[in-house]
Amino acid sequence: MPGGRLTHHERQAIAEGLGEGLNYTDIAGRLGRPISTVTREVARNGGPAAYRADTAHRATTGRARRRKRPTPPTAAPTANDTHGRDPQAVLELEEQFTAMMVGTGLPRMTARVLTCLYTTDGGSLTATELAQRLQVSPASVSKAVGELEQQELIRRERDTGRRRDRYVIDADAWFRGWLAGARRNAMLADFTLRGAQVLGATTPAGTRMQDMGHFFEHVGRTMIEAAEQWRRADADRRGTPH
Repeated sequence: MPGGRLTHHERQAIAEGLGEGLNYTDIAGRLGRPISTVTREVARNGGPAAYRADTAHRATTGRARRRKRPTPPTAAPTANDTHGRDPQAVLELEEQFTAMMVGTGLPRMTARVLTCLYTTDGGSLTATELAQRLQVSPASVSKAVGELEQQELIRRERDTGRRRDRYVIDADAWFRGWLAGARRNAMLADFTLRGAQVLGATTPAGTRMQDMGHFFEHVGRTMIEAAEQWRRADADRRGTPH
């Protein structure tokens, strides 16, 4: 039972538990399932706010059908993987990674592109390679990489000797993305504090705007401090100069 697939009835119980405001531990206890099973189920199907039992069950059934393809009888390396990894386990990882990124607010295609780059050993792919791997149109890839570049989660490099770009993800990707988020918070703080002055800092609307500004000012400053602390800790771990 704990290792089997979730039934439609169990998914309805998960949806009811979320609606009651229960946490994953309580829901898992009701079902007699591992907490990780409930966590993955909700994450890959829209998150706590958007989880729907019927939709999740149809999506899981569809994924199961797509997986019913001939696979090697053993876990031997595939033509594209020289490390002997289990293709099914990698597929599960990619789906869970994508679902988690969607849960953070990324559009699904953008999350799929980010996942593809993260789970590629080389850490870089061209737009054509991304389109082929994800089986989508080049236009879909172009929009997704544009969003990721804007958030500074990936960077663009010119492919040596070829007239095409490669999209690269490296160790500093989340550091850059985090700082980009901190800058956006600082801009929002500046705007809302100026807006409070326009509305009148002592008026209800002005006070509301001022509170918002102070919040984002604090969060932006804290994000920058956290990033700097991580940079120092990472440098110590790697034995490199700060």
